[in-house]
Amino acid sequence: GLVSNAPHQPVHLGSMGEAVKAQIRLHENRIQEGDVWLSNHPLAGGTHLPDMTVITPVFRRGRIVFYVASRGHHADIGGISPGSMPAFSRRLEEEGAAIRSFLLVEQGVFQEQALTALLTGGVTGTRALEDNISDLKAQMAANQRGIDLLLEMIDHYSLATVHAYMRYIQESGEAAVRRLLQEIRIQRGGSRELLASEPMDDGTPVALKLRIHEDGRAVFDFSESGRQVAGNCNAPVAVTHSAVLYCLRCLVHSDIPLNQGCLNPVEIRLKPGTLLCPSEHAAVAGGNVLTSQRVTDVVFKAFGAAAASQGCMNNLTFGDSAFGYYETIGGGAGAGPDWHGASGVHTHMTNTRITDPEVLEKRYPVLLREFAIRKGSGGQGRFRGGDGLVREIEFLKPLKAAILSERRVHPPYGLAGGQTGALGENWLIQKDGTSINLGGKNEFAVEPGDRLRILTPGGGGYGKKDF
Repeated sequence: GLVSNAPHQPVHLGSMGEAVKAQIRLHENRIQEGDVWLSNHPLAGGTHLPDMTVITPVFRRGRIVFYVASRGHHADIGGISPGSMPAFSRRLEEEGAAIRSFLLVEQGVFQEQALTALLTGGVTGTRALEDNISDLKAQMAANQRGIDLLLEMIDHYSLATVHAYMRYIQESGEAAVRRLLQEIRIQRGGSRELLASEPMDDGTPVALKLRIHEDGRAVFDFSESGRQVAGNCNAPVAVTHSAVLYCLRCLVHSDIPLNQGCLNPVEIRLKPGTLLCPSEHAAVAGGNVLTSQRVTDVVFKAFGAAAASQGCMNNLTFGDSAFGYYETIGGGAGAGPDWHGASGVHTHMTNTRITDPEVLEKRYPVLLREFAIRKGSGGQGRFRGGDGLVREIEFLKPLKAAILSERRVHPPYGLAGGQTGALGENWLIQKDGTSINLGGKNEFAVEPGDRLRILTPGGGGYGKKDF
């Protein structure tokens, strides 16, 4: 199982281990030294198609002793919209190249010709092939650096010692989570069952029944969540595993690395055909970036840990046949029992930086007209929710754009008497001054002089405000 995972992108935490396991199941007896595998498919531990996972086996004296993997979000991987984050996709194939397993490097030889054919086929091929190839080579290099350091450690301490310490890391993670769950059970007066539910903007519920046992085991039962949807907010199974692992790590007070041990005391139940366990060909672009946030909302709500944060990543894409650009926009963080929520930040399942204004305007045909805190959008309470952001972009040439967002209908909840955060808003302001409400999910054409104005949600407040 997973030994260690960089904490930068929480949505990848529980899914990285599943991606490696999927390749082992497919190729365990055929993996050779010098092979590198590529995958992004939801049924192979993937999250959504732009997240490409590169997996390299670590050989020592002719046998595999570990696997090293890296995952990166590619700015375009094909599909019906530039940026590969379509607002209205209905099938997985419309979102780009779906790769269950591809031998990226075979015994040391990079398979560029086969990779090019793979990425340029489908509904619409990638608009950024050179970037894809460069990024994949960078991921391979990152893996190789990890392998070099790992083998150096093995040479110094011995394989048996390294294995022993890695088992200890996983055991420590398991023990910490068991203690946490036992403490929560005691704090709730021995109550064994916690319930929570939150709707997506289309009304589809994400529902959790959490049962904690006396020995520190827990069952996270999401089977009462709504059915799979026709759009792309379906979340691959690996996404829910990542969300639960992230929430547990946040609640554990000791300093432990993120690893499979944290999930060993936990059983996650998902019902096939639902939003959190969709069918093979279901569209999933929004499940990774939107539904994942609702899962964290529901878990933290069940524990009573904090008010809801913005619950969204505010995914913006624009481009044409020659390029695709993608960014996510921060919002307000939820308040807690003894803290105010932070303003203008990413929370929970994402942690991405946004493009510097100077770089954005130099590389793309746009002007950044406003980027500011959305004052007063955080929920009131004894502790205030964080404020969202205002981001306004003017387009300088005809382009196709898309927005994929949530919390435009149902606001981020407050807790313990705290108020909800403000809803997000998406507006297209045309050159003649006409303002069009885009709703939460839309695709649209823009002309020179048109502006897109995005107001991101605020976080929920905590506790009743003292007057």
